[in-house]
Amino acid sequence: MMAGHRFKPEHVQKLHDPKRVQLLPQEEIIRNLCIAPGDRVADLGAGSGYFTLPIAKATQTNVYAVDIEPKMLDELKRRAAAANIHHIQSVVSDLEDIPLKDDSVDKVMAAFVLHEVGNLSNALQEMKRILKPGGRGLVLEWEAVDTDVGPPVADRLPSAQLEQTLRRHGFDTVLTHPHEAYYVVQFTLAKGGENDALYGRHEKPDQTH
Repeated sequence: MMAGHRFKPEHVQKLHDPKRVQLLPQEEIIRNLCIAPGDRVADLGAGSGYFTLPIAKATQTNVYAVDIEPKMLDELKRRAAAANIHHIQSVVSDLEDIPLKDDSVDKVMAAFVLHEVGNLSNALQEMKRILKPGGRGLVLEWEAVDTDVGPPVADRLPSAQLEQTLRRHGFDTVLTHPHEAYYVVQFTLAKGGENDALYGRHEKPDQTH
């Protein structure tokens, strides 16, 4: 079980502060997803669209912005409209029971949100369920060290722990540390992975709007 604190919508402007943009260059980071023009992408914990908008610019089809906080998604919609982007679908949901169909996305991203979920294993199982076999994913998290940015150390998710858990769920992983404060895990889902029976895939209705 994770015990992180959820980001508060009233602090949304902090997510787009120039210093944060310098720390987390969006285009450079999402380049790791290798998004093709026809890829369907799910941005889990999308918030106000910090990564969702550049993802949407990289693909010509649906981008699913999944977040538990409707106010954050409202801000995302405002920013998307201002950028003349109209192929983002908002999905109000936690990450442990995502209302997307099995094998519905080619790429998935989860930036600085997994440390907030109630059950990490359930969230990773859902990521695996919605991701097509052979699909690709990207996770960003704060390293469990004391830095000037990010949440308290007690709320952080150590990179070794997350990478190990991803591998247990059948993902192949590559871990990097672009900055001392955070890390990136690139992962792929093998076709017909051996853990499919253990972490089963079950069809869910598409409840996007």
